Amino acid sequence: MIKSENKVKELIEVLNNDENIVITEAIELLRQEKPFEGAIGLLTSFYDKTNDMQVRKSIAGFMNDLKDQSACKEVINEIRKEWKPDTVSMLVSSCWQSGLNYSDYSIDLAKVFLQGDYVTAIECLTVIEESVHELSKKKRSEVKKLIEENPFPLLNEKSTLTLELISILER
Repeated sequence: MIKSENKVKELIEVLNNDENIVITEAIELLRQEKPFEGAIGLLTSFYDKTNDMQVRKSIAGFMNDLKDQSACKEVINEIRKEWKPDTVSMLVSSCWQSGLNYSDYSIDLAKVFLQGDYVTAIECLTVIEESVHELSKKKRSEVKKLIEENPFPLLNEKSTLTLELISILER
């Protein structure tokens, strides 16, 4: 990702515009450019606070189309923040939809799996499953241990997902 204070300022100005059509068009243009530091955070923040479904769809599309491996760190940094559940779910979904390698962040994704809602847990499971072949045995064991040490009630809606994730890590 490139560093550009000017691009960050321009994006802030567009997002403060209050014209959703202008915002959507600007996001579509961003999808055609190389991502710059700060864009993911700004777009995530805007996604979290807007109710405009077209803008949200554009932001999710931008996130899904990320192809720069260096963007992973910024996406994970956003996932770690306190956002609405649907915002976190969108971010985690973008991890597997982008096709980028998130194996270095398996512990973070396992934590979100444990703390998140059912939909987010499914997204986390998918990301971990997609990158499990990149994990060393040691890293797999660390992720598995984290999951197993967090008790879950047998009636919990995520119990089946948890057992599936443990199975994936044992393969």
